[in-house]
Amino acid sequence: MHNARAYFRSGTRHSSHPWDGVRRYSYACMLYLGAVSGIFVGTRFAEHRGLPALRVLAAMLFLFPAALVGSRLLFVILHWRIFRRDRARIWRTVEGGAALYGGLIFSFLFSLPLAWVLALPLGALWDAVAIAMLVGMIFTRVGCLLQGCCAGRPSQSWIAFESPNAQGVWCRRLPFPLFEAGIAALALVFAIRFLDHYSGGFLFLACLAMYGTGRWVLEPTREKVDRLAGWSVHRIISAVLVTTAAAVLFFWVLSGGSFAVTR
Repeated sequence: MHNARAYFRSGTRHSSHPWDGVRRYSYACMLYLGAVSGIFVGTRFAEHRGLPALRVLAAMLFLFPAALVGSRLLFVILHWRIFRRDRARIWRTVEGGAALYGGLIFSFLFSLPLAWVLALPLGALWDAVAIAMLVGMIFTRVGCLLQGCCAGRPSQSWIAFESPNAQGVWCRRLPFPLFEAGIAALALVFAIRFLDHYSGGFLFLACLAMYGTGRWVLEPTREKVDRLAGWSVHRIISAVLVTTAAAVLFFWVLSGGSFAVTR
């Protein structure tokens, strides 16, 4: 709410809007559609690569709630000054609020013992999970746009259009959630078109590098950029993940390793 007065002075409004009824549950609905679609596509992708579909489905069903918990926890940590005053809001997810990187990191750590228990190769599993996450992100980011929880910054650019932020303030904004959905769609198409024959984690690492690079570039288009000591938190995480993915791929190939080619 700290920016609300500035919005009012610039001609924006916080009054009722025809889309306000849609906003209330848009994030939860699109999250559900994204989860169902992502898990379905990811499981079929894994089956196409020769992995046991039922075990992959079981892994996806365990990893999805783990990703939700991780995403919410990172969001809460980044906005602890708000949540410490009203801790009942921590799990009130209907109002939106999640940080994808938290879900990615938490679910990856959770997958280490899970893959062992289900006897699934970790790299191949995450190739399928990457596809599931990209599909799910396309739907979820539409929910973010309607909810306003990841609002773009106000702008008069030709690409901007009227949309809300988390406080319900409507004005012309850069559609950051749609930009992010676009990154996911491009990475998904590229992965399926050009990386389908590579397994063992190659596709996952490539998608991680593509998404992380895109997120780093797009971060300034957000209305609110979470910062730590003046540095953008999500840009830091993006840089670390992209560097890690590139380094793993480089040293793997340098050491004579190769990614299995599926038929």
